[in-house]
Amino acid sequence: MSLAESLDYDLMDETRSFVGETTKLMINGEFVASDSGKTIDVIDPATGKIFAQAYMGGKSDIDKAVKAARAAFENPTWSRMPSHERQRLMLRLADLMEENAKLFNELEVIDNGLPMQIASMGMFPFCSNMIRYYAGWATKISGDTLPSSPFGLPPDAETLTYTLKEPIGVVGAITPWNFPVGMLVLKLGPALATGCTMVIKPAEQTPMTAALVAKLIKEAGFPDGVVNFVNGFGEEAGAALADHPDVDKISFTGSTAVGKKIIHASTGNLKKVSLELGGKSPVIVFPDADFEQAIPGALRAAFFLQGQNCMAGTRLFVHEKVYDQFVGGLSEAMNFFKLGPGMDPETTLGPLISATQKERVMGFIDSGQQEGAELVRGGGSPDSPGYFVEPTLFSCPSGELNVVKNEIFGPVLCAERFGDEDLDEIARRANSTIYGLSGSVWTRDLSTAHRMARRIDSGQVGINVHAALDPATPFGGNKQSGWGREFGKEALDLYVKVKAVTAVL
Repeated sequence: MSLAESLDYDLMDETRSFVGETTKLMINGEFVASDSGKTIDVIDPATGKIFAQAYMGGKSDIDKAVKAARAAFENPTWSRMPSHERQRLMLRLADLMEENAKLFNELEVIDNGLPMQIASMGMFPFCSNMIRYYAGWATKISGDTLPSSPFGLPPDAETLTYTLKEPIGVVGAITPWNFPVGMLVLKLGPALATGCTMVIKPAEQTPMTAALVAKLIKEAGFPDGVVNFVNGFGEEAGAALADHPDVDKISFTGSTAVGKKIIHASTGNLKKVSLELGGKSPVIVFPDADFEQAIPGALRAAFFLQGQNCMAGTRLFVHEKVYDQFVGGLSEAMNFFKLGPGMDPETTLGPLISATQKERVMGFIDSGQQEGAELVRGGGSPDSPGYFVEPTLFSCPSGELNVVKNEIFGPVLCAERFGDEDLDEIARRANSTIYGLSGSVWTRDLSTAHRMARRIDSGQVGINVHAALDPATPFGGNKQSGWGREFGKEALDLYVKVKAVTAVL
């Protein structure tokens, strides 16, 4: 029996065919095996079974891909391509992605474990629209003409000073496993719009949708070498990319611990680095909040993608006047979660990505109980195949518990009380972590909402919504949640360098 036949799901023939072949690297427009010929097992997290294999790239493969990207960057076919032609290619890619939406969805579900409900609603048109959004920017990236009187010239000298925004060069992109294709397009869009070339290292756990993007990039007609894909482990392929002397910039999404390693690896040639890292985001519920909005909003904030997302609102602060009522409402609403394989249309909460991640999350749940947190709901793991953990709700007496302070990256929500202290004190508690990525405030009082939003130290704050993502809205972290911003026009700044030109007339 082939590995693909282990998938006991109602899948398209195209999906089975796609996973039935060993996933190759794409270097300089060619789909190739890795130099070592070694492969990585790809596991269905809902069953724990291997269903596919991908070639495992290493340092030599990264070097080939970087050389291809450098040659493509310097080739007039790409470097001098009119911006409207770059835009046309990107729009073609977006169309192809949308045409293959069902294939993307099925690959992402079996690869990552997210529920099909989320894949169907969240991946498309989100991913294709992200490419379209940056395609629109390709023709609008411009410098400025500056009034200047350069030092040392006669007062009556006539000069012209202007700036150019040029592509930064070869970009190394290292993407995570929690929302594979979504995280990939966040980097692909602005890099292509600005005229960069890329080497992409997808997460080793989830190579499938990246391989499909590679196929569609070639089909869309991008010149060879503009985008290259090298599957592999972070310790070898990722480290080689971060360290490579001919890479001009690294864009990384992942854990804060690995982000720090990326920074150290990048110092050889002082390459530019942007980082979207961990989070432990606060959700603050005031007594006048609309519970019909706030309860499902808090659950989505905590348990989206099984809590395996950096913006997860897993630190819940509720005013003591409504604490018992609100936490009770959360517990009751958790009845509607259905844990199961992502391919089951009834599933609302899928498996975690791996056995290691499941063990880590269960360790935090055990730690919470040992430290005195009250287990309100969940806390267990079904006795079944796959890497499932029940959605878990704690009532916590202190913000100093490990389960409260540390990023768990799993379906664990910790609730704390607050009283009638002033907003500065509430903000102090909300900001008392090393992270600063997202956050939300739930109240009908707009004055309280906006004042609280100013006090939360994070890159994004929602009012009566959590993590409101849109291609035009900048997203990124403060403190140890990262450097730089993705989404929006702000992301373009990560992929350009500014040149000032002064002419004496």
